[in-house]
Amino acid sequence: MSRGLLANKVILVTGASSGIGAAAAKVFSREGAVVVLTARREDRLVALGDELRDAGAEASCVVGDMSVAADAGRAVDLAVAEYGRLDGAFNNAGIGGDRTPLHLMADDVYDTIMDVNVRGIWNCLRHEIAAMLPRGGGAIVNNSSVAGLVAIPAAAPYVASKHAVIGLTRAAADEYAKQGIRVNAVAPGTTRSEITVDWFARNPGMEQLTNSLTPQGRAAEPQEIAEAAAWLLSDRCPFLTGTVLPVDGGFVNH
Repeated sequence: MSRGLLANKVILVTGASSGIGAAAAKVFSREGAVVVLTARREDRLVALGDELRDAGAEASCVVGDMSVAADAGRAVDLAVAEYGRLDGAFNNAGIGGDRTPLHLMADDVYDTIMDVNVRGIWNCLRHEIAAMLPRGGGAIVNNSSVAGLVAIPAAAPYVASKHAVIGLTRAAADEYAKQGIRVNAVAPGTTRSEITVDWFARNPGMEQLTNSLTPQGRAAEPQEIAEAAAWLLSDRCPFLTGTVLPVDGGFVNH
């Protein structure tokens, strides 16, 4: 038997090919989990799976877009087919977007952000919960954002989508608590994922401005968000459900 915070648990990670998702795959594996990884970018997904297996972890990969219900179903089905169960899931897949004033935002931008960030979580929850119910429980963590707790200027669709993720989290937590399924969310502050680093590079001065708004004076590393998700997925917090955990260096309290 392996040891660790997630020892012998089968955990699905969506959006696993980079950033917080890739960090989560590594942290969860280190903590003893069997990981099932899904993302849209096959080359990166396969490389990550190989890296984890070379390090002695057990990992499976399936290419998929969580905004497509069938793809979300295939990822959950793979976990159950290969390992007999699904103990937990980190619904991390999501997108951001460039800053644009609300009245100038194009319809297709709104539609894409809501489809990926909200419908994607919706699709995952439906399939994950269906797989967990026969086993009498499980744990799910959805990745929201501090933008799900406070307003962020010139990012209305993103803010709306991350508020919606929190709404889905609380609704599912309430509905399935008696069936032993815990549903929580993390709300990361600015995190140094590839997307964020690229955005900083294209917008000089924004990294310094963002850091100045965070009491700790820096952005998070992806692993720091993954560590919080690992704890929420573990058996260390059995009475915690419907909670949104800011991992933001104090941003929402500033």
